[in-house]
Amino acid sequence: MKLFDSIPTEAVVKADYAKTGVVAEIWLKPSVLLKATQALYADGYYIVDLLALDVTDGILIEYHFDKMTRPGRIKLKVMAENGVVPSIANIFQGANWHEREVRDFHAVDFTGHPNLWPLLLPTDMEPGVLLKEDKNKKAIRELFGLGEAESCSSAVEALFAEPEASDAGAGE
Repeated sequence: MKLFDSIPTEAVVKADYAKTGVVAEIWLKPSVLLKATQALYADGYYIVDLLALDVTDGILIEYHFDKMTRPGRIKLKVMAENGVVPSIANIFQGANWHEREVRDFHAVDFTGHPNLWPLLLPTDMEPGVLLKEDKNKKAIRELFGLGEAESCSSAVEALFAEPEASDAGAGE
């Protein structure tokens, strides 16, 4: 996708706009998230929302952007590194409350956020109330497929790889 030509991506996945309303999913490392969102802002995109998924692979943050002049959402997907992602609230003001909500429910720290105060939880309550026990988590590949990747790093490919068969029954 031309908009991200100068940004190192982990994967660029074409989406079926007719089915999903999404034109592309872009996987990024947290270190390039600000550069990617600045490019979206400069091109006239606005933030629709963001969400977090607590999976066996970690916390996946998914950002949805759209454009008034040319509808077609773009998703940015970032795996939080140790529960930390840079805040985009200084680029997209609309991200402020979304990031605070994700902090409340999934304990993700958005570095550089101007006011990471609880949004929905009491101030004396620890964040992360929606984090799952390990036994209840699913892998990303169990929740959705990668799709038609134009490019893909080995790290993203690994998220969608089938686990190797167990040797439990071998030798009987």
